[in-house]
Amino acid sequence: MKTMNNKTLQSSLILLLTAFIWGMGFVSQRFGMDLVGPFFFSGARTVFAALTILLTIAISGAVSKRRGDAPSAQGKGLSPWIWKGGIACGVILFLGQGLQQTGIVFTTASKAGFLTALYIVLVPILGLFIKKKTHWNTWVSIPVAAIGLYFLSITEEFTILPGDLIVLIGAVLWAMHILVTDHFVPSLTQRDILKLVTIQFSVCAALSFAAAPLLDARFVPVPLTIDAIIAVTPALLYAGCISAGIGFTLQAIGQRNVSPAAAGLIMSLEALFGAVGGAMILGERLTPREMLGCVLMFVAVVFAQMPVKSGASEKSNAEKR
Repeated sequence: MKTMNNKTLQSSLILLLTAFIWGMGFVSQRFGMDLVGPFFFSGARTVFAALTILLTIAISGAVSKRRGDAPSAQGKGLSPWIWKGGIACGVILFLGQGLQQTGIVFTTASKAGFLTALYIVLVPILGLFIKKKTHWNTWVSIPVAAIGLYFLSITEEFTILPGDLIVLIGAVLWAMHILVTDHFVPSLTQRDILKLVTIQFSVCAALSFAAAPLLDARFVPVPLTIDAIIAVTPALLYAGCISAGIGFTLQAIGQRNVSPAAAGLIMSLEALFGAVGGAMILGERLTPREMLGCVLMFVAVVFAQMPVKSGASEKSNAEKR
C-alpha cells in the first residue's frame, strides 16, 4: 500500500510539472509574437516538437534492443489507424494552435492561459454530441465559468476584446482535439501514441508554414528576418521541445498511476501557472475585475474535474467499456 501511495505521489508531481511547463509555455508564445507571425511560430514550434518525439522514439527503440525486447514490443511501423488519428489530430491542432497564437497577439499570456483552460469545461459539453455522460458538477461549473469569462474578457463598455474571443474559439478546438485524441489512442501502445503525435505535429507544421505567408502579415506587420528568427529561437525551443514534446511525454508517464479525473484536476493548474508566469516574467498585471474573473474560471474548471459518485453513470460507463 505504501509503494502504491509513493507511485501515486510521484505521478501527481510529474503531472504538476507538466502543468507548470504548459503554463510557462504561454509566456514563450507571447514573447514570440513580438518577433514573428503566429503561424510561422506554430509551424516552427511543431517541427521542434516532432523532432523531440522522434528522438524519444529512437532512444526508446535503442533501449529496447539493448534489453533484447521482442520486435513486437518495439512497434511495427505505422498502421492506417495511426495515420488517420495523426492527420485528424494534426488538422485540429493546426486550427486550435493557430487561433491561440493569433489571439495572444491581442491579449496577455495570463488571460490566454485562463481562457484556454476553459476547454476542461467544454470537453464534456461537446461530448454530449457523441453520447458521453456528464456529471452534474459540470453543469454547475458552466455558469460559474461564464460569469468568470465575463469579468475577465468583457470591458466596461460591454465589448469583448478580439484576442480574447479568438483564444476562446481556440479553446473549443482544443476541446475537440481532446475528444478526437481520446477516440484514437485507447487501442494504441505508448510507442504507437508517440508515432501518432509525431504525425500530428508534422501535419500541423506543414499547414502552419503554408498559412504563414498568407496570414502572418495581417497580425505582425514586420518582415520575417534572420535576426528575428534567431531572437525567437529560445521561445521556439521551449514551446516546441519542452512545452509540446516533453510536456506530452510527462503527461503520458504521469497518468499511469493517477485517475483521469485527478490528472485533469492537476493539469488544469496550467492556467494558474500561465497567469503567474505572465506577471513574473512579462510584467503583466490583471485588474481586480480580471482577477475575480480568473478566480471564478479557475474554480469552475477545477470543480468540473472533481470526481462525483453516481451509480447510474458508473454503470453506464462500465457497460460501454
